[in-house]
Amino acid sequence: MTTAHLSTPALGDATGRAPGPAANPRRLGAHLVGDGIDVAVHAAQAERVDLCLLDVSGEALTERRFTLHGPVDGIWHGHVPGIGAGQRYGFRAHGRWEPDAGLLHNPAKLLLDPYARALAGTVRLRPEIYGHVVGEDLSAPDGPWEPDPRDSAGHVAHGVVVDDGFDGAVPPPRVPWERTVIYEAHVRGLTKQLPEVPEELRGTYAGLAHPATVAHLKDLGVTTVELLPIHAKVTEPCLAQRGLSNYWGYNTLAFFAPEPSYATRAAQEAGPAAVLAEVKGMVALLHAAGLEVILDVVYNHTCEGGSGADGAGPALSFRGLDNTGYYLHDGGAPARLVDVTGTGNSLDFRRTRVVQLALDSLRYWAGEVGVDGFRFDLAVTLGRQGADFSSHHPFLVAMATDPVIGATKLITEPWDLGPGGWRTGQFPAPAADWNDRFRDAVRCFWLADAAAAAKGQTGHDLRELATRLAGSADLFGRGEAPGGRGPLASINFVTAHDGFTLADLVTYEHKHNEANLEGNRDGSDDNRSWNHGVEGPVGRHSPAAQVAPVRRRSVRNLLGTLLVAAGTPMLTAGDEIGRTQGGNNNAYCQDNEISWVTWAREGWHGELLETATYLLRLRREHPVLRPARFATGRPGLGDDVPDLSWYDEAGNPMTAEAWHDPGVRVLQMHRSGPHGCADALVVLNGSLDERTVRLAAGRGERYALVWDSAWEHPGDHRAEDSADDEAERATGDESTADEAVAENGNGRDSLAEPGSAVELESLSMRIYLTGGAAAGW
Repeated sequence: MTTAHLSTPALGDATGRAPGPAANPRRLGAHLVGDGIDVAVHAAQAERVDLCLLDVSGEALTERRFTLHGPVDGIWHGHVPGIGAGQRYGFRAHGRWEPDAGLLHNPAKLLLDPYARALAGTVRLRPEIYGHVVGEDLSAPDGPWEPDPRDSAGHVAHGVVVDDGFDGAVPPPRVPWERTVIYEAHVRGLTKQLPEVPEELRGTYAGLAHPATVAHLKDLGVTTVELLPIHAKVTEPCLAQRGLSNYWGYNTLAFFAPEPSYATRAAQEAGPAAVLAEVKGMVALLHAAGLEVILDVVYNHTCEGGSGADGAGPALSFRGLDNTGYYLHDGGAPARLVDVTGTGNSLDFRRTRVVQLALDSLRYWAGEVGVDGFRFDLAVTLGRQGADFSSHHPFLVAMATDPVIGATKLITEPWDLGPGGWRTGQFPAPAADWNDRFRDAVRCFWLADAAAAAKGQTGHDLRELATRLAGSADLFGRGEAPGGRGPLASINFVTAHDGFTLADLVTYEHKHNEANLEGNRDGSDDNRSWNHGVEGPVGRHSPAAQVAPVRRRSVRNLLGTLLVAAGTPMLTAGDEIGRTQGGNNNAYCQDNEISWVTWAREGWHGELLETATYLLRLRREHPVLRPARFATGRPGLGDDVPDLSWYDEAGNPMTAEAWHDPGVRVLQMHRSGPHGCADALVVLNGSLDERTVRLAAGRGERYALVWDSAWEHPGDHRAEDSADDEAERATGDESTADEAVAENGNGRDSLAEPGSAVELESLSMRIYLTGGAAAGW
């Protein structure tokens, strides 16, 4: 609903004082209590706060105001009888207008409750929503800021009182970390083009929980869906002026309210309560299917932007209520915002009410909506005591010890743009961290180093890759408990929403972000990608068509390495079917076919899907491929084989010289499986040539080849096994059978003795398993 400009009472007037105080002034937000509602809002510097009850009739908006009681420790509160669910409301804060001191009170601006659990209406990017006078282009004039006298109520989103009751909740699946496979997706982008989902449900919360979507996720083998932000958002003025929008959603307006535009049209028309019910229903349906839901949350900044002349943002909520109490400032005069997020503002986690806001929001989404965990965007900001980061920050300690929040899966993006902003591995248990070192090492080995070799240049040695494959003990082996957080605290990924897709990594050497209308200046230039000699896609009849099979193998190498590494793997939606963004590595503003998953399942797209499904099944059914503890390099209790060993292409233990030699491009990793389970041997050939590799001895048992990245389809090895069986039936002799199979190409290696020589294709990898546990593969 977009309303016209309002006719409201004079700003100094109010219907009267709130009839009574809130029963609990410290319970922030608006809640149904007894015969009406209790409200409470933090505005420590305000001299008066009015509760504004809004009623809509056609395009007309009327307003009733009640002056709240207080303040009590900076909190204004009241009880108003006769108000029920569905009532729109907001606040107006009266107080000093002193921009140099950071005080920006302007009662002409209707302010959204930071605790609003549902929204009505949208933010219209107009001069009226700014607390200070701006031009029609929304730029601040030179000179001192002057308060804008125009009423903003008809141009902003309103909070809505809701009843939190929901009787359809389903208990969470509680997937153990050692079995967790994360699938990062955008609510809109995942199903917007999924043909099996009815058109009216595509791109919505309901579409994400549709049986067709659920079937894909279950068949693929992921356990946990991590959703890009679904908190209510606002598009930045600079994007709106270019005709674009904030598609990813990292520009939060309300930390308790779901984004209404992701709901079905029917839910939007039914009202905010129906939107919230659709979100809760989505979570319940995914739980019923055994899938967890993790929310990507953005508590490091808000959508209100900066305060400088070039980036001064609107007064929608926090800025008008308590600018210096919510936002990080430099302490100087004139007051300046400190921006460690790159967005113009940063929330100040030294402040009690900021910490409380984030904790209350997390408890709400976990306890009331039912989500299973959170991924914290730019999480270092949340642990800053001003400029300095502390892993023992009160907010981080509170999360870890909270009985509701601490029981969920907590994942950090362990960096921000401030001083000392890279902190991978330094967050406290029970959090897990995105491991950018893993991403970079895997891309380097398979792509950047291979590209360098193709140009006659030298790449990196194997130490970094091996460290990441082993679980990144250098990052996650420290902590308060012996052994640190363990390898599962490493969220391993090769791609994410931010950057190239898996298919684009092997297709483009340079970003192609022209559609963002920033002159291709945005997005990272450190992609560690490789186009295999030709920039962009190649057709079947192109003169460069010969690079296509090598690109496909490179995709399989990246995927296979991710799924055999110690740690918790994360896939990006659509990578399993070769989704492309046309080389755009920063598609944050592309709510269109660039970002939406294209559900191609024919040809190599379908083969890649089969490969991803197969590898996830392999990982799921063989514990040796998902170790829960760091290896020691020594035999475990009751075993006589080291839990982890490294070998060169001759089958000899890696030497110090080999580890430091960038010319060494073949590595064998042997893992000893838990008692009664298979051992695994992973062989990597990162050279541009076919290599003869002598398989490591291991415990002396025969190896079964269960996957080769040279296979276009995982079923290719079935044909090889059939050839093996046929030869053995014909001769009745295993050794003769092996010789017969040796004449059938790669089939010669489907069964192999330790120490035997096998041929690996250039730029390829293999997974071998031992013993009866490998039967059927």
